[in-house]
Amino acid sequence: MSETFVQGGTIAAIATAVVPQQGSVGIVRVSGAEAIAIARTLFHAPGKQQWESHRILYGYVRHPQTHDVVDEALLLMMQAPRSYTREDVVEFHCHGGIMPVQQVLQLCLEAGAKLAQPGEFTLRAFLNGRLDLTQAESISDLVGAKSPQAAQSALAGLQGKLQKPIRSLRTTCLDILAEIEARIDFEEDLPPLDEADIIAQIEQILAETTKILATAAQGELLRTGLKVAIVGRPNVGKSSLLNAWSRSDRAIVTDLPGTTRDVVESTLVVGGIPVQVLDTAGIRDTADVVEKIGVERSRDAAQAADLVLLTIDAQAGWTPADGEIYEQVQHRPLILVVNKVDLVGEIPKFSLPDTIHRVVPTAAAHNHGIDALEEAILDAVHTSNLKAADLDLAINQRQAAALTRAKTSLEQVLATITDQLPLDFWTIDLRGAIQALGEITGEEVTESVLDRIFSRFCIGK
Repeated sequence: MSETFVQGGTIAAIATAVVPQQGSVGIVRVSGAEAIAIARTLFHAPGKQQWESHRILYGYVRHPQTHDVVDEALLLMMQAPRSYTREDVVEFHCHGGIMPVQQVLQLCLEAGAKLAQPGEFTLRAFLNGRLDLTQAESISDLVGAKSPQAAQSALAGLQGKLQKPIRSLRTTCLDILAEIEARIDFEEDLPPLDEADIIAQIEQILAETTKILATAAQGELLRTGLKVAIVGRPNVGKSSLLNAWSRSDRAIVTDLPGTTRDVVESTLVVGGIPVQVLDTAGIRDTADVVEKIGVERSRDAAQAADLVLLTIDAQAGWTPADGEIYEQVQHRPLILVVNKVDLVGEIPKFSLPDTIHRVVPTAAAHNHGIDALEEAILDAVHTSNLKAADLDLAINQRQAAALTRAKTSLEQVLATITDQLPLDFWTIDLRGAIQALGEITGEEVTESVLDRIFSRFCIGK
């Protein structure tokens, strides 16, 4: 293992978010051989409460030397192997806030525990066989989920929805490898290899692999979300559109052009997809130094966005200035928002570039057109084959890379069979596929991979 994640000893960390004056409960988690001994040193349970596994004790955390009470708390004790890490685990459930949990954690460290590294509790659960690597990554996804659908997908991974098919595919590959190697070692004692059956099995594995790989884009969309930039000339109603969409007053709205000087952000969920909406400064030539900086940031935001909402004023129609902005953003997926339609009676007919296919009329000041805008966004997403709703399975980038290597190796096996090469050549790429599939679940994994995965976890998880 890498030095960061050498397993051993007893670890402790705060397992809940610490928010000043807002947390009602704070938890300090301790895992390892000395966890229960540390708890007995620090925790006083009055009366005749039984120190038994999976029971909650009421009492006080006290300084072991001065016997000063640090906090009134509950203690949960979970003896191995019936715990998250399959080690002895204790949790001090303290009052929330900063000081109680910090003081209890400090006492645990002074009693012999060491501060846990990010993800070290889950790493121990993986190393001790409680979780496979797909389940461990699902825990991280669940903690960081930005929408109910993202949480649902992560929970499916935690329940083994990815682990089971990947292990099944790997087992089939191992069975095929055993058949081939048996013919290599004992060719004279066994019947001829059924080449057609081997090809059929590998083709079935390839089909399943391709099906799972197809969820990579959806998984990325659920995890990172969609970045949408609202761009346009000054005073076309971009800030009003953001406020109506987010049902808040995130952006200042006035009749003065150039009110928005910087990028204003809001996070929404549209059809299960987390959406980061960027309200940008009006794009125009200006001598105002501050506004000029805002315009440059608007251009940068548009270039980095996954989708651009080019907003124009229904009263003014499509102007040369709108055309200039369009030239700057036309290479991005784009929706034209015709705002302020309430001021014109009916939507005017004006000439648009042929490449603009989605036009949504809105009256942001009256909250009209928001539903149609969301439908257009989802349509743009679905057109890109990124359907995020109701996913049972959504792999991440690491898993997709390993699955792609497995797919390539299996395709090479089929090519080797077609070329009538000796059986020894069949086994080379078959072993490559087996190794790649094993990397997904953690049956074959390097220290650097574990280091990269678990270092992204929060401390205490």
